[in-house]
Amino acid sequence: MLTDRQLFLLQLLVNDYVVSAEPVGSRSIAKRDDVTFSPATIRNELADLEEMGYLEKTHLSSGRVPSEKGYRFYVDHLLAPVMLSDDEIENIRHAYQKKFSETEELIRATAKILSEFTNYTAIMLGPELLEMKLKHIQMVKLNQTQGVLIIVTDTGHVENRTVSLPQTIKAEDVEKIVNILNDKLNMVPLYQLSRRLNTEIASVMRDHVRDYQHVMSLLKDSLMIDDPEQIFFSGKNNMLAQPEFQNADKLLPLFNVLEGKEFVREIMNMSSSGLQIRIGSENKLNGIEDCSLVTTTYSIGGEHLGTVAVIGPKRMAYPRVVTLIDMVSKLLTEHLNKQEHSSQ
Repeated sequence: MLTDRQLFLLQLLVNDYVVSAEPVGSRSIAKRDDVTFSPATIRNELADLEEMGYLEKTHLSSGRVPSEKGYRFYVDHLLAPVMLSDDEIENIRHAYQKKFSETEELIRATAKILSEFTNYTAIMLGPELLEMKLKHIQMVKLNQTQGVLIIVTDTGHVENRTVSLPQTIKAEDVEKIVNILNDKLNMVPLYQLSRRLNTEIASVMRDHVRDYQHVMSLLKDSLMIDDPEQIFFSGKNNMLAQPEFQNADKLLPLFNVLEGKEFVREIMNMSSSGLQIRIGSENKLNGIEDCSLVTTTYSIGGEHLGTVAVIGPKRMAYPRVVTLIDMVSKLLTEHLNKQEHSSQ
C-alpha cells in the first residue's frame, strides 16, 4: 500500500517524464513550488518506489523513469481526465458539423482529428469489418501438396486462398476439415475467428484430423478476410517525433506491425467492452512491446459498430488521450445516429 506522499511523487514523476522524456531526479522534484518535502525525503521515497517496482533507472547515476508496473498503477489509480481548452473543444466540434457524404469519410475525419490532437497514431476500424460474418468454407485439393480454400461471408464477399497441404492429408481429411469449420464457424464474426480456432476448433481437429498442427497453422494464416478499405490510419509519422522511436531498429518493427493482420485482430479483441488500455508487454505482438494502445468503441442505437484506437509510446499522455478518445467516440456515435435517423 502506497502512502499519500508516495502516490503524490509517483504521479508527479510520471507527469514530468511524459513531458520531458528525460529521467526525473530528486533534485528537480525538490525545486518544484508544489513540493514541500526535503531532497533527502524525496530520494528515500523514490528509492522505495523503485524497490517496489514502480520506478526504474536507465543508468546507475541517472534519475528515474516509470516502470510498466508504475504506468499501470498510474492508469488504474491516479489517472484523471484533463480539461481540454475551449478552443480545442470548439475545433473538434466544428469538424463534426461538416456534412459527410459517406460513413467512410466521417471515420477518416475522426482518425485525422484524433491523431492531430494527441500527436500519436490513430486507427479506426470501420463497421463492415466488424459486422462481417463467415458463412461458408470450401476446400478443393488441387494436388498432393496444394489446395484452394474458398471463403464466403454473409455479405457475399468471396476470397480464394491457395494453401499448402501436408503430404499426409487425404481427401477424407479435407472433407472432415471443411465440415468442422462450417459446423463451428458458421455466422461467427470475422474478428472472432482467431480465438475460435485456438479453442474449440483446435480440440476438435486434434481428435479427428491427421497432422492437425500443420492444418491449424495453415488455417490461422488463411482465415482472415482482407478488407483494407475499412481500416483507417492517421498520423503514422507522429511516431517519428517520439524520442523512443528515433532508432530505426524500433521504428521499422512498429510500422511492420501496424501493416499486419495480427494488429487488427489485437484491436478487435480489445474492443469488446468500453475503454481499454494496454501498456508495453501487455501488448502481445512483437514490435509494439514499447507502446501503449488505447481503444474504445462507437455505435449506432447501442449496437457496437467499430473501434477507435490510439497507439503511442509507453510514455503516453494518458489523461489527454483518454479524454480525447472518449470525446471523439461519443461525437462519432452521435453523428452516426443522426445520419441513421435522417435516412429512415
